[in-house]
Amino acid sequence: MFYLYSLALLFGGLTGINFIFSYQSKHIDPHFWTTVKFQLMMLPAFLVTNLCIRYGVKFGMKAVQQLGFVLVTAKCMEILISIWMGYLFLKELPTWRTWAGLCIIAVGLVLVKQK
Repeated sequence: MFYLYSLALLFGGLTGINFIFSYQSKHIDPHFWTTVKFQLMMLPAFLVTNLCIRYGVKFGMKAVQQLGFVLVTAKCMEILISIWMGYLFLKELPTWRTWAGLCIIAVGLVLVKQK
């Protein structure tokens, strides 16, 4: 059950963080005070998403007892979410190089899990 909790919390937290930054890069004026105002307004969202990520890692550690595997899995999930946000906000389509890089990361994930 800890696997499910970990994946759900990591997915929610990483999606939230990436959504905020993607929204900011697309819709918020890059001037200093506009950015500061947006960041201050997003503090509660950052708190929730950081707690989700923290507890996702904690539950992942309880599930597999291997921090490296949990963090590599979270990073792979974040890359997938970043590709998704790039398409959602900027209409960027992944190239074959992107998919090749994801395959390399997946191989690394399998290598980290081996004992």
